[in-house]
Amino acid sequence: MALTTVIFVVPFLFIVLTAIKDRAESARLNFTLPTSFPIWENFWTVISTRDFMLVTAYINSTILTVGAVTLLVILAAMVGYVRQRRRAWWNGLVDFLVLAGLMIPPAVVPTIWLLQEINLFATLHGMILIEVAYNLSFCIILYRAFIATIPRELDEAAIIDGARPMDVFFRVILPLLRPVTITVIVVQSVAIFNDFVNPLYYLPGNDNVTVQLTLYNFQSQFNTSYNLLFMNILLVTIPPLIVFLFFNRQIVAGMTAGAVKG
Repeated sequence: MALTTVIFVVPFLFIVLTAIKDRAESARLNFTLPTSFPIWENFWTVISTRDFMLVTAYINSTILTVGAVTLLVILAAMVGYVRQRRRAWWNGLVDFLVLAGLMIPPAVVPTIWLLQEINLFATLHGMILIEVAYNLSFCIILYRAFIATIPRELDEAAIIDGARPMDVFFRVILPLLRPVTITVIVVQSVAIFNDFVNPLYYLPGNDNVTVQLTLYNFQSQFNTSYNLLFMNILLVTIPPLIVFLFFNRQIVAGMTAGAVKG
């Protein structure tokens, strides 16, 4: 508990304290209470800077997160189901490709060229596809491990009752995947919402800015407004933190459900 406090709680308290100070006091970067509390001024400045860029960034990040997570849940659940239930000669190749998606680092420049060729570079649609491609392997592994705990007899009973393959998946299997689906939604939502590197590479332009990129508004080579910077960090950090705190039990349950079979 002491180690957790030092690693997680103390830095968060430092962010809060710096965010509610004025510019002069925040520049000292010390762990002290402020003498004045310009909370509203800092908050409004961060929100209204550059024609309310943070509001635009929240909208873009929300669209990106919802779109990418929706595709991840659908695709990963279907691939995980087929991989667990179907035995074929190409299973080894598929497993290799899934693991390669976790181990091989992304090639940024060729990916940019590809997105430019299909007219998806610097668009939210292209960014959604990038997030799905980078996170799909992890989600497939989670779903496959969880589906291994679901008896095949349920599939067979549904087929005997006249269910088609898509009916078996969507009406029988998918409702049983609720724990791992919650895990995927929460983990990937936090990861995609907090992603900094991918939007920096693949989503240039002020109209496409995401919440993490707004940190550049208050930091430059020669000047940094630490009170505004940390207020921005606080506003960006709070939504994922709330989601994580409310769903942390479901995250652990979904990730460990398929760890031990039987």
